[in-house]
Amino acid sequence: MKKSELKELYQMMFPEYPDIVTVRQLREMLGISRQLAYDLINDGELQAIKIGNSFKIPKASVINFVTEEKKEVKFSA
Repeated sequence: MKKSELKELYQMMFPEYPDIVTVRQLREMLGISRQLAYDLINDGELQAIKIGNSFKIPKASVINFVTEEKKEVKFSA
């Protein structure tokens, strides 16, 4: 995705969330389980920064994930 397109989407998608989100906020944004959120982070599907015992995820990474062409996410049982 082009940088200009990402910037436009950034301004329109998830405006109620801060630039850096928590795993809880990520779950709300995507409507996913806690386990799937951590799977996406640990598998490198989403960029995240580990600070202490928690992860912080750039909102731009979430938007990029949502708008990518490939959309097959493996759900863990």
